Order: sequence, then structure tokens, then C-alpha cells
Amino acid sequence: MPTLKPVRAFALLLVLACAAPANLVRADDPPPLSTGQTLYVPAYSSVWHGNLNERGKPAEIQLSAMLSVRNTDPKYRLTLSSVKYYDTAGKMLREYLQEPRLLAPMGTVAYFVEHQEREGGTGANFVVTWRAERPINQPIAETVQVYHWGTQAKAFISRGQAIHTHE
Repeated sequence: MPTLKPVRAFALLLVLACAAPANLVRADDPPPLSTGQTLYVPAYSSVWHGNLNERGKPAEIQLSAMLSVRNTDPKYRLTLSSVKYYDTAGKMLREYLQEPRLLAPMGTVAYFVEHQEREGGTGANFVVTWRAERPINQPIAETVQVYHWGTQAKAFISRGQAIHTHE
């Protein structure tokens, strides 16, 4: 295979850089403003661990989970219109909101799944829908899963992602 001379290689890179779309988002750019989204947030009410038993099943640890929704906009509020909790099979287990909830600028709200809850399973998740009157910073939605027993504690975070943007 022929090799490019350094001058030709630089010229090719320059042409490719100039031809790249101007609307590409760089990793260090802030996310675009939004007037609303539906967010998918993984939650684990249990996790598998250890070795398989004689029936080929792993051991399972029950976890508590806290969903945290954080308004990252310093000036404008947002409205949570729905916070739904689903199990591994995709069945909705509960809707946390009976009516829309306002979240002040830089405000945070949390929803909790108890350690003893077994319905969610390893693929539980939250679906959060929010709206704003004007384009604002996108909120952060994440879950903190915790196992605590005696002197042992385990915790980890799952970050949500937008699955639908509202116009």
C-alpha cells in the first residue's frame, strides 16, 4: 500500500477537517438547552453476584435505590410531569407523581425504592418526563443504588439519558 508524503497527509487532514459538519458537538461543549425531555434512568433493585448454584442461578443481593432529579439551570424552573418506575419485564410498577411537580432553579428532588422491594429486579428503571417554559439547561437524573448490611456497604450510580426530546 502506498504511503502519503507528510505534506499530502497534512493537506488531506486539512480538507477533511474543513469538510466536517459545523454542527458537531465536541465532548467539552455543554449540552444543548431544551424545553423538555423523557429520560430513561437505570435502577437496580437487585444485582447478581458470586458463583452459580446447583440450579445454575447466581446469588442475588437486594438494593435500595434513590432516583435524584437535579435542575441544573441557575435561573429557570422546570416541571416534572411524570416519574414512572418499571420492572425488568417493562411493566410499570408505580407512578410517583399524582400531579406535576415544580423544581426550582438548582433544586433537587428524590424518589425512593426500598431495599425490601423485589418486583423491580436487575433491569428496573425510571422514566422521567419534564418540561420547561423556555429552553433551559438539561437536568441530571441518576439513581444511587445502595446495599448496607452490618459493617459492609456497597453503592453505585447510574446516569439517565434522554430517549425523547419534546418540542
